Amino acid sequence: MRRLAAALFAGLLSSCGAEEPSRPATAAKAIETAAVEVRDVELTTSAEAVVEAVRQSTVSAQIAGRIVELGFDVGDCVKKGEVIVRIDERAAAQALAATEAQVRQAEAGLRNARAEYERARALVAQKFLSQAALERAEAEYKVAQERVSALIAGAGQAATERGFATVVAPYSGVVSARHVELGEMATPGKPLMTGFDPGTLRVTATVPQAQVAAIQAGAKARIELPSAARWIEAASLTVIPAADPRTHTTQVRLALPPEVRGIYPGVYARAHFVTGRKPALLVPRAAVIRRSELTAVYVVSESIQLRQIRLGTAGDESAVEVLAGLRAGERVALEPVKAGMRN
Repeated sequence: MRRLAAALFAGLLSSCGAEEPSRPATAAKAIETAAVEVRDVELTTSAEAVVEAVRQSTVSAQIAGRIVELGFDVGDCVKKGEVIVRIDERAAAQALAATEAQVRQAEAGLRNARAEYERARALVAQKFLSQAALERAEAEYKVAQERVSALIAGAGQAATERGFATVVAPYSGVVSARHVELGEMATPGKPLMTGFDPGTLRVTATVPQAQVAAIQAGAKARIELPSAARWIEAASLTVIPAADPRTHTTQVRLALPPEVRGIYPGVYARAHFVTGRKPALLVPRAAVIRRSELTAVYVVSESIQLRQIRLGTAGDESAVEVLAGLRAGERVALEPVKAGMRN
């Protein structure tokens, strides 16, 4: 009996010892991993930037009057030609009616002056009227013509001013600011609404003058939008031919593709300009975790280990350069939270 009990106890110990090493391996297999690899990457230099609208404008009032209608508000999409603000046009309409009445009165005077002139010509031909009287009639006729022309121009101006009471969108876009409220008094030059065209956006970066030559040679850039976790290829690159003498920097404009949506002027961005290529050891960005001043990854092999690493600046939107802490071929966990729970 003693020998049988000792044999069972030894078997139990051996079975327990056999299962312990298999647990980390099973846990490691359940976690999605990716290999650390060496490949050619583009050398880049980064600069802080901001999103701007190529077409952005503030519509202002051109006549005085009370605001009687606001067609749109902040965030609304507006099509070209749609009415965004209406100003009370009664004063402008009365001014137009007055000038039109003056035109009709002047036209009646012109007809009378023409008739007098024609009558004077006939009488002069019959020797019943002097040449001086004919010249006087001709002068009055020309004065009447000029008066009609002046009043017609004034009526056109009054009609134009009446049209200013209806403010329309100069192009299709999005309202970014409304500067007035319904019932307020509009005066010439007072801002009414601000809008921009979301299909024509760009990013403006400020770079040191020493890097301008390399940026022009590379002629390629990517735009990082940290707030939206997006990377976008720049459609074109333009170096502004001017420099700030105080900071010794130059502005570079990066055009965004027209299909980009969900981005607005004023959004912070980073511009990554391509200046060359080099081989680099890369690790997926999804595998990198940052805890205070610690930058690390979970290395998965027979077990899961947290390993501190040092990152470089090269890479792209999916991978980042590793300077120390990893070797090519090692596998890292793409789900660091889950790997930490099983560590």
